[in-house]
Order: sequence, then C-alpha cells, then structure tokens
Amino acid sequence: MSDRAEAIMDAAEVRIRDGGYHGFSFREIAADVGVKSSSVHHHFPTKEALATAVARRYVDRFEQAVEREEAGGAGRVDAWRRVFRRALLEDGRMCLCGALGAGVVALPAEVAAEARRFFERGLENLTQSPAGKGLSPAAAKRTMATLEGAMLLARTLGDPATFDQATEALA
Repeated sequence: MSDRAEAIMDAAEVRIRDGGYHGFSFREIAADVGVKSSSVHHHFPTKEALATAVARRYVDRFEQAVEREEAGGAGRVDAWRRVFRRALLEDGRMCLCGALGAGVVALPAEVAAEARRFFERGLENLTQSPAGKGLSPAAAKRTMATLEGAMLLARTLGDPATFDQATEALA
C-alpha cells in the first residue's frame, strides 16, 4: 500500500475512533491528509471501502499488539487489558471496532463484518491459550464487555483512571 493510502487510512481511523462510521467524510479526510478528495477516491472508491480497509488493518494490528504483550510475559487477559489501556491513554480514543459496533445496525455489510470479526476473533483468542487455560465463552464475553465498557466510561467521563478501576479485577 502506498504512503498516501496509509496516510488516508490513518486519518480515517482517527475520525472513526472519534465519531464512528458516520463521523467522517472524504472531504474531511482529504483536508486532514492535505490532498484533494479525488485523491482519497482514487485509493478508496467508496466510504465503505475505506472503512473496511481501516477496520481490517485495525484488527490485524490489535492482534499483533496482543501477541507482543504475551511474548513479553503478560497473560492472555492482561495482554488484552494492556492493549486497550494503551489505546485509551496514548491515543485518547475508543477502540475502532467498539466505535463501529455501537452503530452496527446502520453500517454497510462489509464494514459490519469487519467489526464483527474483531469481536469474534477476540472472543476466540480469550477462550484459547497455548497452556489450555483459556476463559470459558461466558467469561470471555464478560472480559470483552468490561474492556469495551471501561474504555467508553473512561472516555465519556474524561478520566482515564476509570479504566483501571473498572478493569482491575481482570488483571
């Protein structure tokens, strides 16, 4: 992928994480990147294509971040907690797929499928572990709901410490 396409995706990711799928336009993305909107259309013919590419990249990067945390010695749940926490504290933004998931009924099918993929793969990851000590399906869902909800609550209240307070029992 070209540097310009990556820059377009970066700008779209920020806007989606802040305002969801309906929170951006090609014109705004073009202004953020410093190009004409026709350049955005050249790389991504539709808003759906752009959002799908951004979500796919986000899922892949998120999974890689969890793997890095585990390679550094974190347990599976703590790895997930750390990646969510870092996104909140360093980026000050919501989980992209959480932002998309909140409006899933109004998403184009392909974008909704990518948001769903994040949650399905996350739940699968939490229930499996190399040592056979994965969470039960119900516990994995509680963990995912706690992480997403804690992120939403911390961002809404403008208090990052809320995330730690809400998720400390997971660590």
